[in-house]
Amino acid sequence: MSSLNSTVSPNAAFVRPQFFYINGFSNIPHVKYYYIFLCFVYAVVVFANFFIIFVIYTERSLHTPKYSAVFNLAVIDICESTALIPRLIDTFLFDSQFITYEACLANMFFVHFFTSMQSLTLVVLAYDRFVAICFPLRYHIIMTNTSMAVIIACVWVFTATLIITLVLLITRLSFCRSIVIESYFCDHGPIYRMACNDNFPNYTYAKICIAVFYFIPFILIVLSYVCIIFALLKIASGEEQLKAMKTCTSHLMLVIVYYVPFFITYIAAFMSIFNSNTRIICTSLSSTIPPMLNPIIYTLKTEEIIGAIRKLYKRSKIITSVVSQ
Repeated sequence: MSSLNSTVSPNAAFVRPQFFYINGFSNIPHVKYYYIFLCFVYAVVVFANFFIIFVIYTERSLHTPKYSAVFNLAVIDICESTALIPRLIDTFLFDSQFITYEACLANMFFVHFFTSMQSLTLVVLAYDRFVAICFPLRYHIIMTNTSMAVIIACVWVFTATLIITLVLLITRLSFCRSIVIESYFCDHGPIYRMACNDNFPNYTYAKICIAVFYFIPFILIVLSYVCIIFALLKIASGEEQLKAMKTCTSHLMLVIVYYVPFFITYIAAFMSIFNSNTRIICTSLSSTIPPMLNPIIYTLKTEEIIGAIRKLYKRSKIITSVVSQ
């Protein structure tokens, strides 16, 4: 490892290494059991999210603004897990920890892009619930399939622009001391900290991205639910309050599953509570578990999805009986 930390002379003016060495899980005992767990997680992510995509696509009653956003979230979950888990397993299980400079930047972009997209999609879903409960009479005017498609497209473009800038800023850095990334993928933070020239622009932009993609969305979601609670308090019937709140249950669970682990890990890392191995395990879990739980939560906690699954099941039984005759 020491040879990797000194592969290039510190006196070189500007050094762009041919490859990096991802060191994340190298020093964790019995880590192969964790890889098996991640294989299971990835299988569930792909199956469950493709199932949600299939149900929403085939059931016309789900062709609504809300389920357009859920469809988008399912696509993002698959893409995020695909960008992270197969590469992670290949890296450590098959000892291919070296990654070329260009492949590393690509890996950085896709992982951070889809992780950030998941956060902003939760904001879009919160906005949908906010309009539905606070402005019920105007919901179908404000929230149409077209307006939702425009919102989702803007989120994709906005996120891509910021993450591309994040990655491009790495190309201005010189790596003359080390090529060892102390993470489980080409993580932006550990990479820019290895630079031997001025990395303050990278540090500043990273903090801006964390605020834009995590803290501000969480604040917006909290504010939307404060408004929803005030709107529900104006409803006289307790039964109507409960019915309206039920439409938010699945989204609230997604918010908890996504943001709580992130904030716990972020605060613990900031306060240096975790050692390196614990931080890496917690960070990897907070990135891989939400895409697995999201479709399960929507399947079990959303009446429209359950109703659509029942319709598809009855339809398949009818088709099977007709074919058998």
